[in-house]
Amino acid sequence: MFGLSTDLTILLIVCLLCACAFEFINGFHDTANAVATVIYTKSMHPTLAVVLSGICNSIGVFIGGIAVAMGIVNLLPPESLVNQDIGQSVAMILSLLLSAIIWNLGTWWLGLPASSSHTLIGSILGVAIVYSLTSAAGDLSMVNWSKASDIGLSLLISPLLGFGLTLAVMLLLKKFIKNQQLFRAPQGNKPPVWWIRGLLVASCAGLSLTHGSNDGQKGVGLIMLILISIAPLHFAVDRNKDIFALENPTLIVLDEMIHLDNTNFQTIERATLDQIKAELFDIKQLFDKHRTERVIPEKEHFSIRKDILFVSSQFTKLKKSGALNKVENSKIRRIDANVKKMKSFTEYAPKWVILIISLSLGIGTMVGWKRIVVTIGEKIGKENLTYAQGASAGFVAASTIGIASITGLPVSTTQVLSSGIAGSMVSSNGVKNLQGGTIKNIAIAWLLTLPVTMFLAGLLYFVFRLFL
Repeated sequence: MFGLSTDLTILLIVCLLCACAFEFINGFHDTANAVATVIYTKSMHPTLAVVLSGICNSIGVFIGGIAVAMGIVNLLPPESLVNQDIGQSVAMILSLLLSAIIWNLGTWWLGLPASSSHTLIGSILGVAIVYSLTSAAGDLSMVNWSKASDIGLSLLISPLLGFGLTLAVMLLLKKFIKNQQLFRAPQGNKPPVWWIRGLLVASCAGLSLTHGSNDGQKGVGLIMLILISIAPLHFAVDRNKDIFALENPTLIVLDEMIHLDNTNFQTIERATLDQIKAELFDIKQLFDKHRTERVIPEKEHFSIRKDILFVSSQFTKLKKSGALNKVENSKIRRIDANVKKMKSFTEYAPKWVILIISLSLGIGTMVGWKRIVVTIGEKIGKENLTYAQGASAGFVAASTIGIASITGLPVSTTQVLSSGIAGSMVSSNGVKNLQGGTIKNIAIAWLLTLPVTMFLAGLLYFVFRLFL
């Protein structure tokens, strides 16, 4: 498979199965977020609800793009993604996958709506930190703290948005809608009137769709990490693109860098600029060398990937250092646009990767959803979930997650919806309408997820490196 030896093929299959297992568990762990509202408002039969959610989750993976997936890939130190030490790569992948699976299963078993996003990101950071500390540099400078802080901020803000926006929506509904049917809890097993039912089913479908578009990308990112790490020559660049289409943006960036005014640069910044130009020149030489046959040998694809990653990361470093503050904005935008074109050759996902993640998430959605549904539907608030509460929380969560997917930030469906349900309950009778014990347990799980998964993944990576 992909020109690998038997041993590496087995390792690749094991890692792929682990990634699919994570996404399968993610499916039934997070299904409750979408189906709880329609089940507890008697809008859909549980079986129909989870089937609808599963289908929408699967579709969501295909329409979500890969911005979040690449955010996951870029959390690891760039050096680890261009290192051809297969043992190290396998140790990293297995460590972060196993730690994420263990924590997700544990919180599911306890019925706690913990965040799969926090779980995965904590696992990746744990591996990245131990990798950096055990590298030649021996410090944490290689961890992508900028990307980690962006993601951490999105994970922190999204539940606050879920709570605040749902509370606001509920207050507005109460002020402007006079039909009290919307604010009633279900009577027995009788479904709501058609228009209320339609709102709730639409919120379930929308939340499932956006969950697939965001969380599905995390699975896609995991698979790309695996493929790049174990079969780097085959997956270093997008084979569906004409590799010579990379030449033009490379030459544009090289020309801009050559004519960049570095008068105000510090010594280290000049050195960084020289390194960027050297990497760009390496790519140019490859095109010059193989111009006649217009085919770049596969063994050179990995070098191209390394050069593109280096140019992108170092140019970002230059911008953040303030070295480019006096450079014309038009020049910076031109470089940015063409670096983005270069990165499109390394930031991609084959259709078959998206398909297997779509199937894993969709099938997982239809399994094991009951434990967390009960927590969301019965244990967050002291009163029965009303139609308005279910629809408000669902639409706010779907909107928040949809925006996050477009902007490339992974957020927690679990935290957004749970917070939304809490906000809807507070809109009725204040904070006293919440069940303190459940809120406390959810908060503890939320606070522990990152440190526990970071520690577990780091420990597993340290152990695996002794044997791989």
